[in-house]
Amino acid sequence: MALPESGSRCRLLLWPRLVLFGDSITEYSFQENGWGTFLAERLLRRCDVLNRGFSGYNSRWAKLLLPRLIAAGAGAESTAAVTLFFGANDSALEELNPKQHVPLEEYAANLKSMVHYLSSVGITEDRVLLITPPPLGEAAWEKACLAKGERLNRRNATTGEYAQACVQVARACGTDVLDLWTLMQKEQDFSSYLSDGLHLSAEGSRFVAAQLWARLGEKLSALPSLVPYWRDVDHMDPEATLL
Repeated sequence: MALPESGSRCRLLLWPRLVLFGDSITEYSFQENGWGTFLAERLLRRCDVLNRGFSGYNSRWAKLLLPRLIAAGAGAESTAAVTLFFGANDSALEELNPKQHVPLEEYAANLKSMVHYLSSVGITEDRVLLITPPPLGEAAWEKACLAKGERLNRRNATTGEYAQACVQVARACGTDVLDLWTLMQKEQDFSSYLSDGLHLSAEGSRFVAAQLWARLGEKLSALPSLVPYWRDVDHMDPEATLL
């Protein structure tokens, strides 16, 4: 059977996409048992899940990078939802980690700027979800810092201020928000959610995935499967079904 020629009745199939934009917590989400892999599995044949996580990045750098990842036109039109997951690096203590630190007011302004940019290219606020940084396990993260010859460069209380700012930006911009910093601390001991005090453990990833699915699942799982189930393909005339 010959392949259809260019310019025939074939039409390029473009799946809607969910863009996960964030720092290392997003980058690592495609590792085994990661929250990104959970979403990708749930959305198979309905929506492509794109990992756009960049380890070590803060909101200042993310704001500059976003227009290179999502632009007006087909990229924006096919985007079903975007998650913005920054703050774990922004909230680093300035005196100990000036490269990653971003002042609180600038962090909030950067989040607003990214939401407004997405709106300007056609991704409305109802398709954007902000995620606060998770709480910081200071004892475990201090151990990780000391192993690198550094002092503890983050504090949970400071991270909480950035989480609160993220929630306030979401309210002001009209987007949904997942407040991990608050939700994870409803348990007395949240250390099981973290692998090293900063990044998520397998249990933490399951928690994030469940919370995200509660907010995005109904909308995204309603997307149609673009290619017929194999039992629905006319094996006598597959072109009639697939083209």
